[in-house]
Amino acid sequence: MESNGKRVDALGQPLPFATAPVLWGEPGTNGQHAYFQMLHQGSDVVPVEFIAVKQARHSLVGHQPMLLANALAQAQALMLGQADPDTGGEGHRRFPGNRPSTFLLLDDLTPASLGALIALHEHRVFVSGSIWGINSFDQWGVELGKVLAKDVEARLHSGDATGLDVSTAGLLARLRA
Repeated sequence: MESNGKRVDALGQPLPFATAPVLWGEPGTNGQHAYFQMLHQGSDVVPVEFIAVKQARHSLVGHQPMLLANALAQAQALMLGQADPDTGGEGHRRFPGNRPSTFLLLDDLTPASLGALIALHEHRVFVSGSIWGINSFDQWGVELGKVLAKDVEARLHSGDATGLDVSTAGLLARLRA
């Protein structure tokens, strides 16, 4: 999905806002134990996109309705929150709610629906980049990493750490040990 993660626009002018979301996720309910606590009660408000599939592609009886119910309930909890019943609205059991989310519901997971989902995300990136005046398709940070990788690869073979920063030299030594 290319890269809008830039701190300057196409003219080199600093941008006063973040230009790229951090993308991560988990299938099913795995994610709720990994990061949903932070989404519900963390100090940062992080927009969430739920992607659910109506028709199961598995034969686990009763499993899909439970997964769909859980996805809907997590979105509902992010939206509504909950006052702390013990302290009248404050404390560790309070969920502020008003946490932004988007819910995409696919009828079925097919090559066509997956392709449409990828196209939607590509289009979001392109439109956002156009609005912000950045080139979504150059990746100079990635290019720098590729250039540096050629040197590091040669050093992995030779073991020569001359001129390297302490961190990279230490990691090189550890890899060669």
